[in-house]
Amino acid sequence: MTRSLRLLYIALFLALLLVLAVWSLGAFLGFSVPPRATVLDGKWAKAVETRYDEEFPLKRLGTNLWAALDYTLFDEGRPGVVLGRNNWLFSDEEFKPEPRAEQNIDDNLRLVQGIRQSLERRGIDLVLAIVPAKARLYPEHLGERQPARLRDNLYQRFHLEARRAGIVAPDLLASLEKEKGNGALFLRTDTHWTPHGAEVAAQRIGRAVQRRLPLDNEPQRFVTDFGKRAPYQGDLTRFLPLDPLFSDLLPPPDHLQQRTTRAADAGRADAAALFDDARVPVALVGTSYSANPNWNFQGALRQALGSDLVSYAEDGNGPLQPMLEYLQSDDFKDSPPQLVIWEFPERYLPMAADLSRFDPEWVAQLKASAATDERLVGATD
Repeated sequence: MTRSLRLLYIALFLALLLVLAVWSLGAFLGFSVPPRATVLDGKWAKAVETRYDEEFPLKRLGTNLWAALDYTLFDEGRPGVVLGRNNWLFSDEEFKPEPRAEQNIDDNLRLVQGIRQSLERRGIDLVLAIVPAKARLYPEHLGERQPARLRDNLYQRFHLEARRAGIVAPDLLASLEKEKGNGALFLRTDTHWTPHGAEVAAQRIGRAVQRRLPLDNEPQRFVTDFGKRAPYQGDLTRFLPLDPLFSDLLPPPDHLQQRTTRAADAGRADAAALFDDARVPVALVGTSYSANPNWNFQGALRQALGSDLVSYAEDGNGPLQPMLEYLQSDDFKDSPPQLVIWEFPERYLPMAADLSRFDPEWVAQLKASAATDERLVGATD
């Protein structure tokens, strides 16, 4: 190799490094170091390192390229998503088998029954809102991959066991299936239901409460305002890391119409909140199906119940942890509601819940109490 050729290679290599360095600087546009991060404690350097690692051009290129190959050649995404037909995406939590699934189902059912008894001892009613899996409601959009067999009758099993435990559990699946022809009930690119689907579920719950567990408070009227429809890229697209280089390959975004529910007489409601020390009769506990304002499930419930409520739903912690946290909260101890509505997606039933933050003896007592009070309830809801 001649000296000139070696110099050319060195120059090209340095030019490549320079291009990558300049490209990398774009990662720091708009970047700010977290408050209280200093050079001395290393937090400043860690923040910069993390930002650079996340935005490094070659890493992004490799990630996007590999995702594009998986998506176009093998019709696959990253673990977390299952690709269906017609650009439909599903959470793989609705498909995969679970280790020790039967044991988990038994443990979770006993915990649900124990929680019902704990509420009953305090004179509090419980409504269990079992959210059917998106794959169950829309099987026509599934691809080659099908849910594990243990999930075939999971919703029906959960519903039956709830009734056996004496829990009012409205059949949300039946109501949603009847409404399929009148608009989307789940988002195509997201795990969750649409505001319309949440409204259908809320109305079904409201009818069950009025018939089986009527509230003591004076009915209150709520109205819902509709915003503009806007493109919405669902949470499941995060498992298709095609953006920004191959963003055109992503499924088209959904369109979401924001809804906001308010008391019809806002002035009266504000005055009541300031001067009335009566308890709010309804507590809502659940997952992101309830916590995320995009679906307006809380507002739809207020309107269907004719009552205000307080939400203790949490995003990302499943249905059991928020309920146990609520039972140990000062709000529950000091201002117990008349009714607890517990939103519980069916897919969590065979999953092992992380309850490590709670007293194991207390959790065991809740499960043990369920074994002493198994009863069949024949009434329909």
